[in-house]
Amino acid sequence: MSKLKLFNTLSKKKEIFKPLNEKQIGLYTCGITAYNYAHIGNLRTYLFEDILKRTLLYNKLKVKHVMNITDVGHLTDDEDEGQDKIEETAKKEKKSPKEISEFYANAFFDNLKDLNILTPNIKCKASDHIQDMIKLIKKIEKNGYTYKGKNGNVYFNTSKLKDYGKLAKLKLDELKSGSRTEIDPEKKHPRDFVLWFSLQGTKFKGHLQKWDSEFGEGFPGWHIECSAMSMKYLGDQFDIHCGGIDHIPVHHTNEIAQAEAATGKKWVNYWLHGEFLVLDKEKMSKSEGNFITLKTLIDKGYSPMDYRYLILNTHYRKPLSFAYPALDSAKKTYDRLKNIILELKSKNNSKKSKNNYKKEFLESVNDDLNTSKALSVLWAVLKDSKLGSKEKLELAYKFDEILGLSLKEIKEDKIPKEIKDLAEKRQKARNEKDWSTSDKLRDKINSKGYEIKDSKEGYTITKK
Repeated sequence: MSKLKLFNTLSKKKEIFKPLNEKQIGLYTCGITAYNYAHIGNLRTYLFEDILKRTLLYNKLKVKHVMNITDVGHLTDDEDEGQDKIEETAKKEKKSPKEISEFYANAFFDNLKDLNILTPNIKCKASDHIQDMIKLIKKIEKNGYTYKGKNGNVYFNTSKLKDYGKLAKLKLDELKSGSRTEIDPEKKHPRDFVLWFSLQGTKFKGHLQKWDSEFGEGFPGWHIECSAMSMKYLGDQFDIHCGGIDHIPVHHTNEIAQAEAATGKKWVNYWLHGEFLVLDKEKMSKSEGNFITLKTLIDKGYSPMDYRYLILNTHYRKPLSFAYPALDSAKKTYDRLKNIILELKSKNNSKKSKNNYKKEFLESVNDDLNTSKALSVLWAVLKDSKLGSKEKLELAYKFDEILGLSLKEIKEDKIPKEIKDLAEKRQKARNEKDWSTSDKLRDKINSKGYEIKDSKEGYTITKK
């Protein structure tokens, strides 16, 4: 049997996946910061994570999947010096932070549903886990990794952790803050970060979200949120932590530092990161205003599955330049796939033949989630004349457990009687070799928003 191999950011190489406990895999994926709509670049990351989860399940492994919702204190730039995105949006829209986060979190999960992304076992909001964060900070403090600034903030002392920055291969003595804002003068080192923001003596005095703690009234830093929630539901050690590559140098690096400073042992075994979706060679970004949402694509006539198909064609660790011609091509290919599935459903004949398709497909996805190669195996099945429609469908449905293209749910569009009548008249013209009339009728069908495709068996009509 093919062994699952995953590229581990921690070791910078592919490794055979060895779970801590084969009875249940612990998987944590960083969820949305709920202050705006998720853009299609964000959604590319969640699609790669969905393929990972589906691959684990396909390999007959049970998965406990935890995803957080950041609804507290996610700051811009270097997190510690920026502005709170959620509170900024709340003030702009004259709503409470809770109203803002709930609205955008619901929109996000609607996106996941539209893209056929499997629902996490646990969806946890940061605001519901403040006490868990305070407890974790106290552990870190007890172990000697914190200091308090004159402003009341509680900082993590990165110089105390010998292997700080190991995920991104950072060297502490060479590090300088990459912030676009003024460096916090209270920090002992530019890479130190805030575990707890105090409302006393800092610019966050007017912060709307605040909690009492032994560190003073305030709110948690972004990094401590993910560490505390993942550890609450998955334990002090678990298998896989995922996110986008932008999380490697700061957020995930600081998560590791906190967790391992608290427990004194290795935290996560496998770190997987998805590459960017780029526009004109630039990262898609909400803060820069250059982003496209899933609704944008739907309003332009694309389906969420068209976008999913586009993403499956490129490996998750390769940058993907988004362009509408590429999405058009994906849509065309996915439409063709749907038509073939519909055609196979209508035939339902059986013709068995020995083949290695299941093995080839498993080898593809188990090779660090090689979905483009897995798609090529699916197309090889559909083109194989030695297989009957029943056998092709069975394999396609099996492969779709990972691809997630909703192949079982594909149904023939309800075609209006007017269009069907035009198609029948066109078929009659074709039978009589009246090509001029046939072409005119095709154009008329196209003008009404439908497309007709000819085959040996007759024709199929689809809505554009």
